[in-house]
Amino acid sequence: MEIIRQVGDNKIANVFIAKINNKLLEFAESLEYPKSINEKWVLTISCLYGCPVQCLMCDAGQNYYGKISKEDMLSQIEHLILRRFPDRNVPVSKFKIQFARMGEPVYNTNVLDVLEELPHLYNAPGLIPSISTIGPKNSTHFLERLTDIKNKHYSNGKFQLQFSIHTTDIEKRDNLIPINKLTFTEISDFSNKFLRENDRKITLNFIVLDDYPINTKVINQYFDYNKFIIKLTPLNPTYKAYENELKSKLDPLNDKSIVNLVKELKKLNFDTIVSIGNLEENNIGSNCGQYITLANNEKSAVN
Repeated sequence: MEIIRQVGDNKIANVFIAKINNKLLEFAESLEYPKSINEKWVLTISCLYGCPVQCLMCDAGQNYYGKISKEDMLSQIEHLILRRFPDRNVPVSKFKIQFARMGEPVYNTNVLDVLEELPHLYNAPGLIPSISTIGPKNSTHFLERLTDIKNKHYSNGKFQLQFSIHTTDIEKRDNLIPINKLTFTEISDFSNKFLRENDRKITLNFIVLDDYPINTKVINQYFDYNKFIIKLTPLNPTYKAYENELKSKLDPLNDKSIVNLVKELKKLNFDTIVSIGNLEENNIGSNCGQYITLANNEKSAVN
C-alpha cells in the first residue's frame, strides 16, 4: 500500500489516500477534540474500491473497481494504529473501527474475515467495530455470519451495527439509495436474531433532508425502541449532494433546527442522538469519497 496523500489535523481528523495495484482508496481517523485520543478514537476504512450503489449523496459511487482484500483492509488499520501506537497497545477507552468509508461492506465478505482476526492483532480493550450498511436485499448470509462473529468476539456491547435508512418514504428511499434493499419489516425481524442481552442497540441512521420525510409513526410501527436507537445527522457537503441538489434540514450550526422531530421520537421512547461532528472536518474534507473524487477529477483534467 502506497500512501499518496495525507490531509488533516492530528488533533481533529486525518484523511489518507492510498494506492494499491494502481487503484485508489481512502481511509481516515477522527478524534473528539478537545478530548484526548485515550478517550475516543475512530478509524474509518474502505471496504471497496469505490462503490456500485451510487447513493445520491455519496461521492464514493463515482466509480467502482472491485472488492478490497482482507490484507488490504488490515493494512489501512495497521497504518493508522502504528503511527499512533507503534507498540500495538491501544489504550483508548472507546476505540471504534468503522467499515464505512468507501463501499457497502455487505458486498465484501472479506470484511467478516477482518472482524475474525482483529481481536488477536492488537491489545485494544476498548475496541468496538462498527458496520454501517444500507441493507442490500440479498444480505442474509453476510448478516448471519456477522451475528456469529459478534456473539463470538464482540459480546456485551462491543459491536455496533447501523442501518442507513434516511427516510421513511419508501419511494424516496429507493430514489436516494437505488438498489433493492431489506424492507423495514425484514430489518426489524433481523434484530430479533442479532441482538443478545447487553448488546448495543442497532442504530437507524437518518440524514435529515428537505423533501425526504421522517415519519415517527412509521418508525414506531416497524421498530422496537428496546432494540433500535435513532441517529440524526446533517448532510455532508459532498460533490454528489451538490450535484443532486440535496439540502440538509438539520443545520449543523444549530441542533435545535429539528427539535420537534427529536421530541416526537423521545415521546415514543426512542433513544435519539443528534450527531453533529466537528465542523472543521468539513474543511479537512473527511467525508466519504471526496478526495478520491478530487483525485479522479484532477486526473481527468490532466488527460
